[in-house]
Amino acid sequence: MKHDKLMKVVLTGVFAALSYVVFTFLQIKITLPGGDATSIHLGNAVCVLGALILGGLYGGLGGAIGMTIGDLFDPVYIVYAPKTFILKLCIGLITGFIAHRIGKINSQKDKGQILKWTILAAVGGLLFNVIFDPLVGYFYKLLILGKPAAELVLAWNVASTSINAVTSTIVSVIVYMALRPALLKSGIVEMPGMNKAE
Repeated sequence: MKHDKLMKVVLTGVFAALSYVVFTFLQIKITLPGGDATSIHLGNAVCVLGALILGGLYGGLGGAIGMTIGDLFDPVYIVYAPKTFILKLCIGLITGFIAHRIGKINSQKDKGQILKWTILAAVGGLLFNVIFDPLVGYFYKLLILGKPAAELVLAWNVASTSINAVTSTIVSVIVYMALRPALLKSGIVEMPGMNKAE
């Protein structure tokens, strides 16, 4: 049991590093009025992938920590770090809940069912983000940061978040399904009949 927790903590660190790198160095930043910015990136795909592999809490923490660190090192995004941590953690928690609690992807043998629940989990987590990232961002800018351009940048944020959601869903599902055989072989993902319970 201690070995399992240690492995999850180590892999959470790996996903945090991966999400930081993907979010920071593989993004297309779009400058907005008032010195604000939005970006097209695949950081959320890493968060979803982490939740599919490690479960919602650990996967969500990996994505949240990595992208929050990315915000902290960016002078434009630094003020959004608290919002990023909470929203990315929620992506992981929702994705993990749908994949593992409802779809039980670790105990499925039918590839069609695994694919179905993987897609539904990714869509669920990222749909939450499409709704709440721009919404929370709008009120965050309006109330906490006092940005008068909050309404103007809302449309841009909705557009970029939607693009990120679609691309992140596709990438995370493809990568998870491709990695699943290796994850099964390594014991990171377990099937029924193996030594440990689901």
